[in-house]
Amino acid sequence: MSASQRLLHLVKYRSLWTHVRRKVTTWSPVGAAFNAKPFRRLDMVEKNVGLFGVPELSCPEGFQAATQTALKNTELLLHRACSCSPGVETVECFDQLSDGLCKVADLADFIKVAHPDPAYREAAEKTCIDIGTVVEKLNTNVELCKGLKNLLDNAKVVAELDPDTKRVAELFMFDFEISGIHLDDKLRKEAVALHVKLLDLSNEFLIGSHVPNRIAKSAIPKHLQVHFASDGSFIQIGGLHADSPDDLLREIAYRIYLYPNADLMECLEELLKCRYKLAKLVGYDSYGHRALKGTMAKNPETVMSFLQLLTDKLSQRTAKDFQMMRDMKKKLNPRNAELMPWDHPFLSGVLRAERYNIEPSLYSPYLSLGACMEGLNNLFSQLYGVSLMSEHPGAGEVWSEDVRKLAVVHETEGLLGYIYCDFFHRRDKPHQDCHFTIRGGRWCQETDRYQLPVVVLMLSLPHPTKSVPTLLTPGMMENLFHEMGHAMHSMLGRTRYQHVTGTRCATDFAEVPSILMEYFATDYRVISQFARHFETGQPLPENMVARLCESKKVCGAADTQLQVFYAALDQIYHGKPQNRSTTEILKEMQEKFYGLTYTPNTAWQLRFSHLIGYGAKYYSYLMSRAVASMVWKQCFVQDPLNRDMGERYRREMLAHGGAKEPMLMVEGATFGGSTDQTRPKDGSECRLLVAEFPQSS
Repeated sequence: MSASQRLLHLVKYRSLWTHVRRKVTTWSPVGAAFNAKPFRRLDMVEKNVGLFGVPELSCPEGFQAATQTALKNTELLLHRACSCSPGVETVECFDQLSDGLCKVADLADFIKVAHPDPAYREAAEKTCIDIGTVVEKLNTNVELCKGLKNLLDNAKVVAELDPDTKRVAELFMFDFEISGIHLDDKLRKEAVALHVKLLDLSNEFLIGSHVPNRIAKSAIPKHLQVHFASDGSFIQIGGLHADSPDDLLREIAYRIYLYPNADLMECLEELLKCRYKLAKLVGYDSYGHRALKGTMAKNPETVMSFLQLLTDKLSQRTAKDFQMMRDMKKKLNPRNAELMPWDHPFLSGVLRAERYNIEPSLYSPYLSLGACMEGLNNLFSQLYGVSLMSEHPGAGEVWSEDVRKLAVVHETEGLLGYIYCDFFHRRDKPHQDCHFTIRGGRWCQETDRYQLPVVVLMLSLPHPTKSVPTLLTPGMMENLFHEMGHAMHSMLGRTRYQHVTGTRCATDFAEVPSILMEYFATDYRVISQFARHFETGQPLPENMVARLCESKKVCGAADTQLQVFYAALDQIYHGKPQNRSTTEILKEMQEKFYGLTYTPNTAWQLRFSHLIGYGAKYYSYLMSRAVASMVWKQCFVQDPLNRDMGERYRREMLAHGGAKEPMLMVEGATFGGSTDQTRPKDGSECRLLVAEFPQSS
């Protein structure tokens, strides 16, 4: 066996692979996999297994083949779903239909934004359009809906269904209803036309919300022009420059970047009108009511109650935070001490740094990517009996050579699924940290086996060098833990149906597991197990972690109140139409829910791109943070490594995905499934959640 073959053998079978630096720090296989440059494959003749091990996807043209196969299977399942007797088989057919299309569409949805090769991106984009068109047709297929309706209208059959099957059947019916399936032909065609129009308007708004604004160079002081992109005799301003220490630079960026664009304003107002019209057409009071069905909040009234109660709770602390910012601005710029909206992000950061000396570069040497991955591995092992094992992907399996593949293995259940870690910066790669479901888990009746979930985690971290591993700031480390929370939600779920697997649940519940992971990321009992200096091996001092945690409380109320304002604005926009402009609504909501005055001739809402993906659901992060706080206090604050609590949390929450009502899962985890009177009753959930909202937020 040659030296190269021996090395391949060692890596493949996970023998004792250690990375020793200056004879001080020894990394585990997982730590070593992320703290070193990727091992280059030596076997040039190895067969290309295709992206994610899908043989057809060894070339861009394979997307067309995969699409055609999925569509053929769809035709077969469509006939079966329409013709089978009402019962469990009906729901299984629907789930197989969904699974077959999602496995192709979800993979393509990721590749179209992540693959460095334009040919792959274009092929994936076409697949998304083709599959999306078929899904739209299925959602308005009267015969298909009739098969499901026959099931749900048969009380005797429904009574015999298990809870998961009944819930999935109801969720599929909801998808039909919001597409207007119950309408007559004329109105159904109108609903389809509105869907198509909304797709175009959404795309137009998303693109427009990120387009820079231009202004003549002569309008900007010369010494500030260097901070912006030049475009001939104009400069382009594509962001708020919120972290700049220069007051005037922040103000210029704010006023110009947020200057109203008449075409985009018209697009947004038309989009909101179309959403309302569609919601009314399919039987809802507003788009908000349509969007919130099945969530923890259930309706817009509950959301607004939650936001108002949270505002009331935070009001005194928010006022103190703003006063601290005013005092700091007066100290930094006595001639211009008025607190403005463009000051908030910068001044809150200054206050944190001044009070607690939390310069990120002081922490980074202790937070190498490999050390953090070891920490996650140790945490999951202690909580759930799960290990992360580094595997070498096959030829063609990944889209970039720096992507790492992890097998998630349970100590008794065996292999649970795969996580592909696309962690490093790459040209043309999206900079947003995110989680993608590539394949959902489900029990396959046809094979009598569980279909293992596959996900991708995407970050944008600096590459390691020969001498220094990738070093994370505390914020990067929290983001890593956050995204891994999403991944483990997918891995630890064991739902019968793909339609409700992992993060395929209510939006305001989907963020709970990921936000909960942020608590582990800032608890010294967890951090002390992995945070050590990449050169000396010295542990991160406890007092540094304490300072970091305390710093989060500085201006935390004002930061949260800003998010409350955004969430309230989102709700009002998606409520009943008001005979006034979106800017007039923004001005009122800003005064009511934020406190800093509106700046004339600005239109922040035109940069609020979350209105597309999170329409009427932007509150979700705030509500999820409250629920995560409750779970932490009830389950982990006493001992974040408690295996019994880890098992309960998995059993009651993570295992079900979207197969149970969200609040029932929360109650099961926080109250151990008890039925005593400590659980929230009759609409008191809002008050309970606000009471539980973390002080550091």
